Amino acid sequence: MEPSDANVIAASIDEPAALGAIFDRHASTILRYFARRVEPAAAEGLLGEVFRIAFEQRAAFDQCRSSARPWLYGIAANLVGRHRRSEQRRLHAMARLAARQRTDQNDAVGELAARSIDAVAAWSRPAVERETLLLFAWENLSYDDIADALEVPVGTVRSRINRARSRLREHHSIEHNQLSTTDLTEAASDDR
Repeated sequence: MEPSDANVIAASIDEPAALGAIFDRHASTILRYFARRVEPAAAEGLLGEVFRIAFEQRAAFDQCRSSARPWLYGIAANLVGRHRRSEQRRLHAMARLAARQRTDQNDAVGELAARSIDAVAAWSRPAVERETLLLFAWENLSYDDIADALEVPVGTVRSRINRARSRLREHHSIEHNQLSTTDLTEAASDDR
């Protein structure tokens, strides 16, 4: 019988190489999580960061947990948040630069940068809700596992998922209405 993650992590305190078993068990799952959340070039680097941090913090792992997966998702979620904030700063800088270089209304670079900022703003506003919803929807974690990963009560997880779903429905409805208005305007101008 294979030892539990808690036993492997406990053993890695005295024998650091033992933590390799945790990597073998969970790396592909965490990499898939990153692949859905960040650009492919960043995913492998972030995976390495998760296991570096896990190695450094292995003594603090709660031995009452049999699986390290929620703990690793918690580390990964923090890294995604840091990565997104960095990316958001970069996009804002690009938008400022594009705005300075913009000479007329038909500047494709400026328009692209502005749309990128709008998309980032739409997804980054309620970051805790987004993270909770994605752990639930994409990673198929239970409410209890999400609570463990994010270190919050289960009731908070339920509230965040409910709010995130409401925001997504609202965002989808607004986006759909804007698209319909744009399509009608274009159709009217084509008829002229």
